[in-house]
This record gives sequence, structure tokens and C-alpha cells, in this order.
Amino acid sequence: MILFEAKNITKQYGAQTALDDVSISVPCQSIYGLLGPNGAGKTTLIRIINQITAPDSGELFLDGKKLRPEDVSQIGYMPEERGLYKKMKVGEQALYFAQIKGLSRAEAMKRLKYWFSKLEIIDWWGKKVEELSKGMAQKVQFIITVLHEPKLLIFDEPFSGFDPVNANIIKNEILFLREKGATIIFSTHNMESVEALCDNITLINKSKNILEGGVNEIRSKWAANEYDLVIDGNATLENNALYNIVSKSIECGKSLIRIKTSDGVNTNDILYDVMKQGNILSFKQALPSMNEIFLRVVQSRS
Repeated sequence: MILFEAKNITKQYGAQTALDDVSISVPCQSIYGLLGPNGAGKTTLIRIINQITAPDSGELFLDGKKLRPEDVSQIGYMPEERGLYKKMKVGEQALYFAQIKGLSRAEAMKRLKYWFSKLEIIDWWGKKVEELSKGMAQKVQFIITVLHEPKLLIFDEPFSGFDPVNANIIKNEILFLREKGATIIFSTHNMESVEALCDNITLINKSKNILEGGVNEIRSKWAANEYDLVIDGNATLENNALYNIVSKSIECGKSLIRIKTSDGVNTNDILYDVMKQGNILSFKQALPSMNEIFLRVVQSRS
């Protein structure tokens, strides 16, 4: 089931085309990666989804119905550039935003205490935002974004400025929100985060959608006939008609070898040949990382 759809979205600013016939379909209870280089059009699409600006053409749907102005209450948006009032106290500000989003004061206080305790910032309740570190301020922004439990959450570079420990905390919270039923659009430059979090992605480059689909499906599709082998002992594989050696190392008495197969070669033939070299402990396709695919696709379109 699809929770959010953007169909054939086009947006121009004067002579510059920010989005050119871009479409995305975000399944319910999934994490959808919105990827692309700087200036590709990601931020424009996010602004259109949040109804900060309107498309020149195209349609937006939430839960099967055309997106309306009042649907903004069903969307939680955490922008890359944080929007907290520096002179205002943390708890007071969080309570203010929660009530704007439709929560009663009592319900807002209940949820805020839960989240502030969970993210270990309860001691900062009475501090001014300007007294917080960037990471602490981002935790507050994260809480404000998710507090009203919207149907659709949009995170734009949510790990920016976090140390590895706190980045991992927020990553786990995002996964927890999905488990609870949230649908999430996740915009980032960090391809490791994409592999760890995203179910599906769309890659936008120069205003156009140039790659989309499930993360695992895309990695399998872009695999380059390479396989990783682990063989017990010091194997002496050499290049032959079946494969070429890409890399080899020895760790803990095991040979770690990557091979690139010739076109049309049957993997059973490879295994039969390799078995002569020793006991095969592992044999699997070497899938390219999302970062490798990102670079290949963008460079091929340059």
C-alpha cells in the first residue's frame, strides 16, 4: 500500500528547472531514501511536499487523496537547517510547537517527558537553545518533528553534526518509528545510512529521477559479475578462462578472495574449479555499495 505519491512534478525558477517530471511512490511503513548531489532538486521536492512552495505541474497524494493545505498537520518535517528560537527555553519551545501541531498541553507534556528522558536531555528542559551544543539542539528538533506522530515523517540530513554515538541513537529511533508504523522520507548524502536504513530509494540528478527501486534490488542489478570467496588455508587461485582475481588476502589462516567471472560462466563451474584449491567456507555475490552505484549513475549522466 502506498502512503504518499508525487506524480510528474515539475518546478521552474525563471529559466532554471528545479524538477523535471519527477515521480515517487512511498510505501506505508517504509523508509524511502531521497538521494542526489547538491542542487539536484531534492530540497525543492521536500518543500513542495510540505506545501512551502507549489509545483508548476503535477499532483501530490497522501493516503490515496490529493494533498490539501490542512494535511500539513499529518507531516513531520526536520529540515537540515534547524529552526529553533535561540533565546527561548528548550521545554517551553517544545511545548509551544507541540500545541501548534494540535496536541493538548497535558498530552504534549506527557509525550515530551517520555522523549526527553529517552534521549537523555531532560536536564536541558529549562536551558535556552543557545546554550545547547549542535547535537543537543538537533535532538530537540527531532523530538518536535516526531511528537505529534504524523503519518509521514521527512528527515533532511538528520545525522548532520552528530557524533557517531548520537547518530546511532537517532538511527535506532528512526527504525523504531518505522516499526511502530511511521512512513519516512529520508534525504541524505551518506550512502552508508542509506544501506542501513532505507527500503527504497529515488536518485535525482539535474532535476530528473534517474534511478529508483528497492535498495537490495538495485544493488543486485548493478553487481558486476564479482564474487567473494573464503577458502580454508592459503589458496593458490590464478587467473583462467572462468575468472580473474580482483583481490586476495590472508586472515586468520583463511584466504579472502574476490574474483570477477567471465560473461556467461556458470557459478557451478567456478565452484568446481575452486574446490581443487581447498575447503570453501563461503561463496557469495559481491554487491556494490550504494555509494559506488551513486557515483556510477551520476557520472554516466554527466
